[in-house]
Amino acid sequence: MAAQMAVNSGASLWGPLKELWETVDGAVLRRQPESVHLLDLQLKKHKPHFLSLYKNPPKSAEQREKVRKASTEGIAIQGQQGSRLLPEQLLSEAFILSDLFDIGELAALELLLAGEQQQPHFPGLTRGLVAVLLYWDGKLCLANSLRTLIQSRHGKTFTLDLSGELVALTTRFTDELMNHGLTKRLLTLVSEINVTREFERLQKERGLGNEKHRKEVSDLIKESRQALADSLFSWTCQSPLSKDDTLALIGHLETVTAQADGSLDSVNLALVMALLYCLDVSFVEQGTEDREDLIQALPMLTERQYVSAVHSRLMDGQPWKLTGLQAVCRLAWALSLRVLSQLPQGCALVEFTEADEALADQALLGDVFLFMKEGILGCESFAQEEFYIRRLHSLITDFLALMPMKVKQLRNRADEDARVVHMSLQMDSELPSSLRKDLDHLMILIGEFYSKDSFGLELGLEFWCPTESLQHTSLQGSYLGMALQRPPHKQVVLSKFVRQMGDLLPATLYIPYLRMLKGLANGPQCAHYSFSLLKTNGATHSDNIQGVSGSPVSWEHFFHSLMLYHENLRRDFPNPDAAHYRHPPLRGITQRELEGLTSFLQLLTTIITWSENARLALCEHPQWTPVVVMLGLLQCSIPPILKAELLHCLAAFGKSPEIAASLWQSLEYTQILQTVRAPGQRQAAGIEVELSEIESSCEEYPLTRGFCHLISTLVESSLPINLGAGLRVPGFQPYLNFLRDSVFLPFPTRAYRRPAEKWEVADAVLEVFHKLLRDYEPQPSDFVQEMVELQGEQVTTHKPPGHSIMFHLLNDSPMLALCLSLLEEGVRQLDTYAPFPGKKLLESAVLHCLCLLDLALQKEVVFMDLLRESQASMLVSPLEQLLQGVSPQTRRADHIVNIARYLYHSSSNPEAAFQSAKILRRIANYPNIQNRLVGDFTHDQSVSEKLMAGFVECLDSEEAEEGTENGDDSHPQKKVARIRHETQIHMLNLLITSLELKTPNLALYLLGYEVKKTVSSTNLQDPGVLGCPRSCLHAILSLLQRGTEKRSGPVLTQQAPHLAELCYQVIYQLCACPDTSGPTMRYLRTSQDFLFSHLQHLPFILPSNQIAALSQMSWLMKTAAIELRVTSLNRQRSHTQRLVSLLLDDQPHTQHTADGESGMEEETRSVSGFLHFDTVSKVRRKLLSVLDAIDFSQDMPELLQLDFFERAQIEQVISNCEHVNEQGHTVCNVKLLHRVLVAEVNALQGMAAIGQRPLLMEEVNSVLQQVVERNRVRRSLSAKRHALRSWRSLVETLLTTCPADLIPADDRQLIIRDLLLDLHDKVLSEDAAGELMPIVAGAVFTLTAHLSQSVLAEQQQGAGLEASSGFASIANSALHLILRKLLDFILCTGGGYQRLRAHLYGSLLYYLQIAQKPEEPDTLQTGKAMWERLTAPEDGFSKLQRENLAIIESYGRALMEVVCRDACDGHEISRMLALAVLDRILSIDRQNQWLVYLCNSGYLRSLVESLRQDDAALQSLLTPQPPLLKPLYIFESKMALLTRVAKTGQGASELLRCGLVAQLIECQVFDMVPDSDAHRVMRDPSGFIPSPMDRYRQILLPTLRLFQVILTSTTMNHQQGAAQVLQWLIVHADTIQSLLRCQELSMGALQELSLLTGIISKTALPGALETGGEVNSAAIMEFQGHINRFQRLCLSLLSRLAGSEQERLLKQAEVSAPGDSAERREEMEVAMQQVRANIMEYCQTLLLQSSAQAQFSICLFSPSGSEPAGRDGGRTDLSSTLPSMAYSRAPSLGLVLYLLKNSAADFFRFHQSHRQSLGKLQSLDQLPPEELKELCQGLVSGPGGVEKISSVQRSLLAKRRLVQLINNRAKLLSLCSYVIETCLFVLWRHLEYYLLHCTPTDPKDSLMPGASLYRSRLTDDSFGGLQASGGRCLGLSRVSQQDLDLLKSDMAAGFGEALQRKLLEVEGLYSQVRSRYTFIQALVRRIRGLLRQPKS
Repeated sequence: MAAQMAVNSGASLWGPLKELWETVDGAVLRRQPESVHLLDLQLKKHKPHFLSLYKNPPKSAEQREKVRKASTEGIAIQGQQGSRLLPEQLLSEAFILSDLFDIGELAALELLLAGEQQQPHFPGLTRGLVAVLLYWDGKLCLANSLRTLIQSRHGKTFTLDLSGELVALTTRFTDELMNHGLTKRLLTLVSEINVTREFERLQKERGLGNEKHRKEVSDLIKESRQALADSLFSWTCQSPLSKDDTLALIGHLETVTAQADGSLDSVNLALVMALLYCLDVSFVEQGTEDREDLIQALPMLTERQYVSAVHSRLMDGQPWKLTGLQAVCRLAWALSLRVLSQLPQGCALVEFTEADEALADQALLGDVFLFMKEGILGCESFAQEEFYIRRLHSLITDFLALMPMKVKQLRNRADEDARVVHMSLQMDSELPSSLRKDLDHLMILIGEFYSKDSFGLELGLEFWCPTESLQHTSLQGSYLGMALQRPPHKQVVLSKFVRQMGDLLPATLYIPYLRMLKGLANGPQCAHYSFSLLKTNGATHSDNIQGVSGSPVSWEHFFHSLMLYHENLRRDFPNPDAAHYRHPPLRGITQRELEGLTSFLQLLTTIITWSENARLALCEHPQWTPVVVMLGLLQCSIPPILKAELLHCLAAFGKSPEIAASLWQSLEYTQILQTVRAPGQRQAAGIEVELSEIESSCEEYPLTRGFCHLISTLVESSLPINLGAGLRVPGFQPYLNFLRDSVFLPFPTRAYRRPAEKWEVADAVLEVFHKLLRDYEPQPSDFVQEMVELQGEQVTTHKPPGHSIMFHLLNDSPMLALCLSLLEEGVRQLDTYAPFPGKKLLESAVLHCLCLLDLALQKEVVFMDLLRESQASMLVSPLEQLLQGVSPQTRRADHIVNIARYLYHSSSNPEAAFQSAKILRRIANYPNIQNRLVGDFTHDQSVSEKLMAGFVECLDSEEAEEGTENGDDSHPQKKVARIRHETQIHMLNLLITSLELKTPNLALYLLGYEVKKTVSSTNLQDPGVLGCPRSCLHAILSLLQRGTEKRSGPVLTQQAPHLAELCYQVIYQLCACPDTSGPTMRYLRTSQDFLFSHLQHLPFILPSNQIAALSQMSWLMKTAAIELRVTSLNRQRSHTQRLVSLLLDDQPHTQHTADGESGMEEETRSVSGFLHFDTVSKVRRKLLSVLDAIDFSQDMPELLQLDFFERAQIEQVISNCEHVNEQGHTVCNVKLLHRVLVAEVNALQGMAAIGQRPLLMEEVNSVLQQVVERNRVRRSLSAKRHALRSWRSLVETLLTTCPADLIPADDRQLIIRDLLLDLHDKVLSEDAAGELMPIVAGAVFTLTAHLSQSVLAEQQQGAGLEASSGFASIANSALHLILRKLLDFILCTGGGYQRLRAHLYGSLLYYLQIAQKPEEPDTLQTGKAMWERLTAPEDGFSKLQRENLAIIESYGRALMEVVCRDACDGHEISRMLALAVLDRILSIDRQNQWLVYLCNSGYLRSLVESLRQDDAALQSLLTPQPPLLKPLYIFESKMALLTRVAKTGQGASELLRCGLVAQLIECQVFDMVPDSDAHRVMRDPSGFIPSPMDRYRQILLPTLRLFQVILTSTTMNHQQGAAQVLQWLIVHADTIQSLLRCQELSMGALQELSLLTGIISKTALPGALETGGEVNSAAIMEFQGHINRFQRLCLSLLSRLAGSEQERLLKQAEVSAPGDSAERREEMEVAMQQVRANIMEYCQTLLLQSSAQAQFSICLFSPSGSEPAGRDGGRTDLSSTLPSMAYSRAPSLGLVLYLLKNSAADFFRFHQSHRQSLGKLQSLDQLPPEELKELCQGLVSGPGGVEKISSVQRSLLAKRRLVQLINNRAKLLSLCSYVIETCLFVLWRHLEYYLLHCTPTDPKDSLMPGASLYRSRLTDDSFGGLQASGGRCLGLSRVSQQDLDLLKSDMAAGFGEALQRKLLEVEGLYSQVRSRYTFIQALVRRIRGLLRQPKS
């Protein structure tokens, strides 16, 4: 060490030793795999430590100097760069420590540094104190390792069943240590190490801290000594010591002294036992297979010196310090010599073996048996070691078997002594002093030794020789099945000893003999044998009349005596009123008789406790009637001790329920506790008096304890309801009152001679309360006042005892107060860490108190609910509120704190800690209490630290182990381990519950978050950093982190699956809660790297507990999803990248390759990639292997097979017993069900039922098993659902929130492909559980959506389409596979699962979207020639589309049926999606197969007819507050589908045939136009729910579109469609006219108008009427009127839109919605142009329809060429510019001209914009970023949205926006050119008419201008209508010449050169691309010609 001089921060005296112990423990005791190799390394490393056991590194001047300079020069620390400066204070402490333990200075410094590091684990201690603990802990680890290594050796006594390799290794190693003098070193250390001495040294240097620290140090020192002694003991158990070592051991034992009570301490006991095993040769008699080898290794036989040396040492007359111990060793040696003498090898040792008798005599003179009882059995640790017990057993039995003559001598001696005693009693002389009591001692030793059997070995069986063959099935003896074989010789001798000693028993041996029998009756079989012995002993003398002279040790004799005593004493039964009652004449029983009776009662109690047969046989014996006699004796005046024994004996009888019931009645009848007062009786009698007067004055309470014990036993067997009926109010109440008021409440104030008895009383009475409350279930009947008649009057009945206890606990009663003060005293006593009398009993009493509180909290909810319902006048308060009361002792509200402080003592009191955790968990459910608790817990700093330490200690507990369900509690250690584990579970549940409540809560405090400030401001640190204490979070993390660095993964997930699951849940909750999320995730990410280290071990596979493994993974994946989301948002790329690659990579991680190899690896990979051979090196993606771990199949329990019960009824009962448990699963309460069924069976009457009872119970059992299985299945399914959901959320998070560039597009598609195919494979397998399908469908939906987006994004970036192999990175074959699986999934869901199919339809839509061609920019270039288009190769889109269709069609009718059925009825969302799917498929189905199916199967007609049913629902939608918007969406979906159908001629005509229009005509919803202003107030502020007007438009617009499509598609029978649509227009004429007159032209209104005008322009034509057939003239007139009105409204609309209105509207749109103005503006422009185009088209059609020649044409515009005024923006009526009122209704021709000019101007504006956008699109890469941003602005919502987008995304968005702009402009251009063309045509027709054919009427013809006006008004209605008189308009027939002249001049002015040039340019730019080339040119020429015409 001096050479390297670097300090090991783990402390060489502690860290490495701790590691050594963990390795040894893991290899030997826990049998971990691969541990032999590790152990070998550790042993080689630590060999010097073992050789120089406990030798410390020496001090040296050099080290001292080095340490001294550490504060100035610094010191090197292993594993850290550079040197570190240490503070002076630390160095001075190091020197103190170095002197204190006499260790090297560097070692001391290391200990202190380690102490500093470990300090958080020891709250409240300084680093120096921790260093002291570490020093001794290091020593203990070394000693434990030594002991365990020695135990693993192979030998003669026991085996640990380890592998041969391991045993060889440890044997070799330990042999080497032994050869280097291990024994002597161990003996030296045992004598040197002394707790007192060590403490004195520590005390001097202030090396001892608080009580806990003192206790821990002393425990460590004691355990080290013990481990050293045990090492020697373990060695001698397996192989004997050498001669020198044996002598050294004997030498050590010579000096041993006893403790104060005469017993040995546990260390010396181990050494004594080591010697006894050393001298043990009894194994020679057992014929084991390796007997010969063992004999060879026995030095007694191989070394003559060995025998002689040991012999002379033990024969040596020198007395030892403990003569008894010397006697034991001599006896053992004598017995060994006796065995040797019987062996052939023993001949050589004859000189020694002869001395065995002499040795035995010396041993007897040394009171060997007395010492064995007092010195060895008196030691506490004796009963805890099985091999001590076995060795002593062999010692005793060998003595009896091998030295029968000695035993005979003892008996003779005892008989002799008995005679002497008898004589001296007769003569009243003194007893002689020479009496020896060896046989007494031997018998008492046997009795004592066998009466404790902590391991259930039943060694006493060797004393019983089975005389009769065993027919008893209950006895599984060692001779079962060999009943006829002879028992071994030894057994025969021992049983003979028992029988012979009982014959002619002298009086002095009577009591020892009974005690011996009592010991030998301990155990189920032994009890049976001793029962038989006592039976047969009495039987032989049955002919004797008195039956007294039989054997005194027999039932006959004993019960006979009891009856005599009873007869005798009953005569003096005192009168309760007599004054002398308190001093009865004690002539009854002498002291000797008392002892005899007590012994026999104890023997009886033991036998009947173990053997039920004996119990029943004795109780039912007609002559003895033991129960009656005993109860009789209890009424007599006998000493309380005897009464107590009688009560214990009765309690043993009461163990059988059959006896218990009658025992209750007898007890009540004898009035042991007086429950009925005789009238006139002044004072109480019975046990109450004894307690208050006799026992209290004696200060001893055996009777009270016995009574409590009896009641406790009886209560367990049966609780009689009608006890004492007839004499008093029936029930148990008087007993409860006595126990509570006379025993429990006064117990703290009574005086006790023996201090421990105080706690015995408390424990006994609390046990009764606990049992009563445990078995109490609140019933409604408990809260009803029932009356009972008693001696003629009505009195209220008693409630069940549990009810009464509940009532007392739910009130501030003395009982509750006493329980709480008991808890307070208990925790105060435990805090002293000092032993005191009755400590165990105090702990037991405290445990009962805690159980009472827990049960009360558990039952109070039902109790209070029933109380409320019953409206009884009882007052109770919830216990959790009472616990917040103020304690009278401390004057503080600290009850709950006291309960929580038991957690701090979990190491010594695991059960109390468990109950405490349970109570806290129940209290934690109440949010209002949590807040106060945090205050109480943090109020006092020291208490707060202790509480935190307690919680952490429970969670850190290393001994905790998850037990099995039923729990095998036979092994005490296992039971404790299970309790510790349960405590941890409760604590984690407490944290989970609390975290769901509002802050501040307990969980936050316990997990180390801020409770005083805001939670999110917490800064979590590792324990010890910045004074941060170790919190529960640290404990949870360290539990989970164990083993994460190894390949096997976190240990906890395997060892304690449920615990691990809860730990992960706590972590998830912390990450998911907004307050705690920030601090937690930062801490986990930076300090712990938690998620990465755990995710890399996924999936967790636990065949034994699949449910827990799934839950663990679920919580972990949910946490990972949060982490991915958070790191993505915060742009922590590297973190996200690590997790993403961990979850998704399919290349094996090559982290460990050196640099040289990795290059090579890359090359080979690229080559194999090129050759497509890389499938070999791939590994399964982590996400997929997690999915593999979720088993989709679920074995369902088969149906119940019932013979007796009715199945339906049983199912009903089961469902009644179901409840939702903490995890949210619905499970059946099995215990409740069991109670219900058993009650049902018990209720059956009659003989038949009794006979069938076993069968019935068997069936009940099978029902219960079935229910348990069902619960398991439910839990399993819900765990699978949970895991799948978590998996899905993780996948969705990976795909949606992680930055897109982390997963390249091609990888992304492959990943999605793998996930989709795997998911489908699992869900489509035969046995997949239906419950999991919905989640899978959801995941499929998300995945398909992402696949579609990814492929589309890839195409937008211009990849993909040219690629040869497929459409995108993902091959077409994969896409087809996905489609097939998707369709299979849809079909496999069959009729049910409609909601689930909604997801699948969504997926299908996304999938089909992939093959949809993206929008291309309309460049207005000449299209390719038709031929080129036809012969062009098929592009990727249409190819994929064609193949998709082929796949879909291969599924044929089945798929069509499912989709159509879903589209027609069922859940709304699935209907909408099914409709959308139909729509999509119809759009690609060129063969129209689906359309034909739709039409032929009647689904189409059904859809059409459903429109009429939707009407009412749609009407309800237009109310201001609509119920639900579902009908609206469904209507839209239907309309979309019908529109799609109508797009083919076949479909349209089919729709008309189905009566579509007729259905829509009947819908009244179209007439319900909402008032737009009225609802402005009711707008939904979020804008999600559209306003009523918008909703109306959502109904109207699809309908109008549908009509438009029908009108377009039905070209052949156009008339039929047009007539029907016109009929719809006329039926709803009022509405439509009001829409056409619309004042507010918003965006929606413009859309309405554009569609309406489009329909009107195609239908409201004069010709439409003629198809109507025989319609009467009146109807035709009406129709005509409607049509005329439509015409007029259209023309007036044109006048509004052509003029100044347009600009004003566009401005208004910008003001109203500035955010999305650009797009709004574009849409409005399009809509307005569309309206103009439609109206102009209408005008054109009207003109054309009226006549082909101009002279017969109708006139739509008045002959006025002036353009409309009002350019200033005011809305002027156009009529004001007309010359006279005659034409007020007809707009002027100037309007058309104006429109023409405007359109031409607009055209150039749009054309310019179109060209610019095209330019930008072509040079998108060169655009400046500002422009890109501007382009994206419209497509990204929210402020600053553009900033967050990556550049790639930005350019994609810009491209999309440009395509949108270009296509918008192209549309506008086409509309503009159309308007220009129609305007020119209309102008030309009108001008031709007015200027060529019109004959002017001059006003002078008419003398009355008014009359002409009047006439014109009359005929005005027919304006524009077709008149039979040659078709000229009457209204316009009065055109004056002046008008015509003015028209011509205005027109000529307006239609100038400039305009003409413009128009021709339009044609040049645009029309030549289209088909109507030179049309404009011709019209311009004609108009020019008309205008230039000379005046006629």
